[in-house]
Amino acid sequence: MAERRVNVGWAEGLHARPASIFVRAATAAGIPVTIAKADGNPVNAASMLAVLGLGAQGGEEIVLASEADGADAALDRLAKLVAEGLEELPETV
Repeated sequence: MAERRVNVGWAEGLHARPASIFVRAATAAGIPVTIAKADGNPVNAASMLAVLGLGAQGGEEIVLASEADGADAALDRLAKLVAEGLEELPETV
């Protein structure tokens, strides 16, 4: 299983707009991805309600994971998005 641990770069955490950006990016990855707080249970990263339910705060560590083929590249892109608090999914890492 591929996994990335990253601190949330959006000051407001994964709420409202940042969560929407992240969920769109996770969906665009085209593979199943989970997201969890460092000490929590993983949820579907493509589900807005699940991501909002995490209550991840700015600076808090989250874990992105996937067992799919091509997971490393997808997780690298999602980790960059989260860590840097970007407004859209980066084209390249």
